Formats: sequence, structure tokens, C-alpha cells
Amino acid sequence: MIRTVRSREVYRNPWMSVREDDIEHADGSPGRYGVVDKPDYALVVPRQDGRVHLVEQYRYPVGGRYWEFPQGSWAETRHPGAPLELARTELREETGLRAARMTYLGRLHVAYGYASQGCHVFLAEDLTAGTPQREPTEADMRQRWADPAQWRDLVRSGRITDAATLAAHALLGLHAADPA
Repeated sequence: MIRTVRSREVYRNPWMSVREDDIEHADGSPGRYGVVDKPDYALVVPRQDGRVHLVEQYRYPVGGRYWEFPQGSWAETRHPGAPLELARTELREETGLRAARMTYLGRLHVAYGYASQGCHVFLAEDLTAGTPQREPTEADMRQRWADPAQWRDLVRSGRITDAATLAAHALLGLHAADPA
């Protein structure tokens, strides 16, 4: 087991903090971890008629536009409602879609080698279209439906690389394989 000897925050903004922990390994040897702490977020898999709904946006840290499932979190300055409330909000804001049925598919760890953040995954069904209510940072967002063949093409071509989106799709496959 690893024991924390000392922890200190080295950076903070409204969406995340970074801490540096001095640790002791099980054998007594010292070490250090840099940890990114971010609140959990919600990811929504909108599905209708055998297709899934995706959004595309520019992701600054990797310098490119990619397709992904609608997802997001609230800054710590906003009331951090339950994951289901957050999932419904993200779906409506990014796509304009509203779901009559939301099914919890599971929780993922995003990058547990250096971050504490988790992702709550929901399946959204019985969808009704509406107008997106995007935040200014999402103004250039695009959206589309993808059937299974289009999904595979987007993954193979490197247009979907988001680990949480790919893992959520795997959870969707497990959900679909479970006997009802």
C-alpha cells in the first residue's frame, strides 16, 4: 500500500486543482505523485433507431477537432447536482436533445495514473429534438448521427479518439448484450 506523507496544492482554477504528494511505498522507499483533481463529469450516449448522436468540437490541449459523445462537468462555482441532472443538462446544452429515458451504464476512471476524475455514463433514449443551448466555448460545436458502420469509420480514421467516448461505447455494447 502507498502512504501519503505530505500533500500540497500547487495550482487551482475553477475547474481543477493540481497537488503534489510525497509518498512512501510499501517497501518504505519514498516517492512523489502529481495528481490532477477535477470533479466527476457526465457523458451521455444518445441512441435512437440503432444510431448514436455525436458532437464535434475543438479540443485545445490536443489541438484538433474530434467527435465524441456529449459530456461535461460544472465548474466548482456552480451547484454540482447529481450525475443524472448533469447528464440531462449536458445533453440539452450540447445537442438540444431531451431524453424520456436515461439509463445509468457505469462509472469510468478517466486517467487514474495521474487524475482523480471519474465519468458517469448514461444511455439516453426516447429522444425529442430541440435547440442546443451551448456555452460560448461550445459555439463552434457540430453534431451528427452515426450508424454502426459510420461509428467504426470515425474510430478507424482517428476522428474519435476520446477514451471516455470509446469506453462508453464499450459499456453500451455490454448493456445491449445483457438479457432484458
